Amino acid sequence: MPQSIVKMLAHIVFSTKNRADLIHPEIEDGLFGYIHGIVENNNAKLIIANGTTNHIHLLVSLPKKIDIPDLIGDIKRDSSVWIKEQDSQFNNFYWQRGYGAFSVGQLEIDKVKNYIAGQRKHHKNKSFKTEYRKFLNRYNVEYDEKYVWD
Repeated sequence: MPQSIVKMLAHIVFSTKNRADLIHPEIEDGLFGYIHGIVENNNAKLIIANGTTNHIHLLVSLPKKIDIPDLIGDIKRDSSVWIKEQDSQFNNFYWQRGYGAFSVGQLEIDKVKNYIAGQRKHHKNKSFKTEYRKFLNRYNVEYDEKYVWD
């Protein structure tokens, strides 16, 4: 085969440090637009982004060559700087240290997109911690609760 073809999708999830409610509606569009640019600069494609005041979900199509920790590090570092530049009320904005990155199959794209789009509705009845534990269990990820949260 003369050509290498790759289609890898990742559902990326991370929260603000200590799940602080700092992602205010007035900065959301700008934040997700900024993250879109970071993802594109890493030769990836942001399919959808959404979240609540304390965490975000990203569905990303990854390029052939990428180091996922580097991509997420760029997103978190650069978007944190951007948020702090928006207003002094965000001077203490930080993302949590860790993240979740889960593989998504082609047949699951619409389901994941709908799930991400419905975050506000979804979180009326479920906390971020409950949601994240559900992801870890669904993907059979072994974890120690004391190392998941910061």
